[in-house]
This record gives sequence, structure tokens and C-alpha cells, in this order.
Amino acid sequence: QVQLVESGGGLVQPGGSLGLSCVASGSIFSINRMGWYRQGPGKQRELVAVVFSDGSTNYADSAKGRFTISRDNAKNTVYLQMNGLKPEDTAVYYCNAFLSTMSRRFMDFWGKGTLVTVSS
Repeated sequence: QVQLVESGGGLVQPGGSLGLSCVASGSIFSINRMGWYRQGPGKQRELVAVVFSDGSTNYADSAKGRFTISRDNAKNTVYLQMNGLKPEDTAVYYCNAFLSTMSRRFMDFWGKGTLVTVSS
């Protein structure tokens, strides 16, 4: 079994910073991409940022210039540093990994989410 566990959510004031981390564990053979998605109140889940095994990244327009995604391949961990947070960044942030288990079949796995609230 594969588990993704997020940490680092919480309450932060507008303009503040917060860092999220997500560790993938279990019978993992190879991880292709890891990323962060979010779902705000009354909204659909959306991509925030993704980092591929070669280190390349993609960001949602809303995250560009404020958020930084990074990855530690040795630790199967992905990070999201969020600066200049806005109330509209309030959401449950989900970790995602596209990986293969010992069966060599690639699948999407999700964490349970961590709540980020931006409010004064």
C-alpha cells in the first residue's frame, strides 16, 4: 500500500507565509510527478503546482511568483512554500503523486489533505 501524508497547514494572516510537506511511503518503485492541488469552499479541486522527476515544474497562474514547489527524491517528499498568501488561497491542499508500485504500474495517489486558512 502507498500512503501520502501532508503536514504544515494552518491559519496564517494575509501576506504571510506557510510551508507544506508531503511524504510518500509504502511499496513504491518509482515516482514520476508529485504535486499539490487545492479545493476552496464551493470550488472544484484545482492544480497548484507540480514537479516532475527531472526537476521541471508547472504552476497555476495563481501560484506563479508566490509559491515554490520542490522535491527531495531520496525522501519521497514534496514541499510547497507559499508566500504572500491571500484570503483566496484558503483551501484544503492535497498532495498528489503519480507513481509505480512494485507491480510497475503507474497510478495516481492522493493524500487526505491539509487545511490552509488565510484570514486576519
